[in-house]
Amino acid sequence: MSLNQNFADALDQGINQIGQLRILTGHHAASFILCHLDDEEKVTSGDFSDLTQHDHPDSARKLGLYTPEGEYRFTKGEISLPSGWIILLDNMAQLRRALDLFYPASLGLWNAWKKDEIRTQNLRDKLNRQTGMYRHSQNVSDLGAQHLVKTLCGPTNKCVKKILWQLDNDTPLEASEASQFDGTLPGGKAIPLVCQEACNFFVAQCRKQSKKEFEESQD
Repeated sequence: MSLNQNFADALDQGINQIGQLRILTGHHAASFILCHLDDEEKVTSGDFSDLTQHDHPDSARKLGLYTPEGEYRFTKGEISLPSGWIILLDNMAQLRRALDLFYPASLGLWNAWKKDEIRTQNLRDKLNRQTGMYRHSQNVSDLGAQHLVKTLCGPTNKCVKKILWQLDNDTPLEASEASQFDGTLPGGKAIPLVCQEACNFFVAQCRKQSKKEFEESQD
């Protein structure tokens, strides 16, 4: 089944949430309205007075750049999306475009995962590909890597993605909130955001952890 059909079926089943976004239908003149979860009540009541209204999917690019405090959102899965806006969309193509700008490749990854066709890359495989200054990330211990998962991933650490990777083929992640998180936030039926491989920020932190471990071994 195609991505479009799976997505349309999900919407028909009332699955209308992804990350911090709510997808609404049957409101206003648009086919779809996209808004922040925190603004759903205002949108459903028809009170748009204090919401900035947009009518093009590309508006999502700018809306997702910074946190409410004005800091750059370096990972799109970060739970820091600002509220106070709505995007009116005419069709499914525009809706998919907006979602891909907020959460790049999220629908495609969800669809592949749903069909058990997603390709994941375990942490050691990714670290072993690093060059330059990041090649030292390869030296992080298993203990250090497990610690990083617990302190960088999961909703407590502002990441909304479900982790699909392991340390290597024989070493799963230790049980924790981060490793067991399902990729959805409270609020309704949701399409999970999935993490098929460690992000670049995680790799950078592996480098720092490796350096820390080396320095401690010299003391």
